[in-house]
Amino acid sequence: MDRAAAFLAWAEAFCRDHHRDDDEAVTGLVEADADGYTPRDGLAESVRERFRLSPGAFAALVDDLRWGMADHLELEPRVVDAVRRARTTGWTVVIVTNGTVEQQQRKLRLTGLDEEVDACVISEAAGVKKPSPEIFHLAASTASETLEGAWVIGDSARADIAGAHGLSLRSVWLRRGRTWDEEDFAPTLEADDCAQAIDLVIARRPS
Repeated sequence: MDRAAAFLAWAEAFCRDHHRDDDEAVTGLVEADADGYTPRDGLAESVRERFRLSPGAFAALVDDLRWGMADHLELEPRVVDAVRRARTTGWTVVIVTNGTVEQQQRKLRLTGLDEEVDACVISEAAGVKKPSPEIFHLAASTASETLEGAWVIGDSARADIAGAHGLSLRSVWLRRGRTWDEEDFAPTLEADDCAQAIDLVIARRPS
């Protein structure tokens, strides 16, 4: 799912609703979000201050940031096609995600991604988060598999690729216009987007 596009759509709608639909206001929200790495409480307070909203608006802002953005998420058809190709060629596809059950399940249902994969493991339910090895082992066992021959695809160096590295698994990093800057570990491969990453893994399945 293109989270950046979803947040941008949310930010544009929020700015219009608050009569600040200029590019500077939208860009400010996108920068403050830091691609989702800013804690929601901190981002909500930043937005409240930027738009000079009352302290009472804080709770509603937190809810909107957690839930409203999901309404703008779209599952790219190319990704669906790639996932289906992977499963057709014998791969088991499991989503491993950090976050709350309610929030992440809502995203999966809204986009229909839950119908395209074999299983999903969410950190809140698992009681452990990426990059911990336990969550990847749980992902495999949930799908009645082991991690032998597994690949990890993800855009987070510290959560996804470090997790793969800790288990000596192969990985594909979604660079999304960024340059790899970790010195202690590196992905096996890099890709521009998820569909390309999945196809790279498909091509490396043992015959």
